[in-house]
Amino acid sequence: MKEFKVTPIRNGTVIDHIDCGMALKVLRIIGMDGGNVQSPVSILMHVPSKKSGWKDVLKVEDRELDPRQVDKIALIAPRATINIIRDFNVAEKHNVKLPDVVIGKTRCANPNCITNQKEPVEPEFIVEGKNPPILRCVYCDRILENIADNLI
Repeated sequence: MKEFKVTPIRNGTVIDHIDCGMALKVLRIIGMDGGNVQSPVSILMHVPSKKSGWKDVLKVEDRELDPRQVDKIALIAPRATINIIRDFNVAEKHNVKLPDVVIGKTRCANPNCITNQKEPVEPEFIVEGKNPPILRCVYCDRILENIADNLI
């Protein structure tokens, strides 16, 4: 069987060690899930990993992520690694970090929470677990069950 390989990128971002099955959700976070994609994107799903068995990987050419996007990626892929590529070399490499408090990045799933009542209150969550992430709303005490579906 012929093996296909993904070519290296000259400049851009490689997001490695994404939890298996989450690559498309990460694409949505970085705004590359619709018709506004202006550069090549490589999506590798269900790739063997020495650390975790299986992983997903994204390669985005000619684009670097902003800190808010990296923070959101940490919420759904807490083991992800961000590699900034410049001239075919890794210029920067860092692991995403889940903060102790998440403000304004995800909405509360409780329809009765004050953050969903047209009040000028920004959603705020305490991070009770890091891997997997467990978020508790500071206003209504609800645990957020599906973080990816509630990202703002």
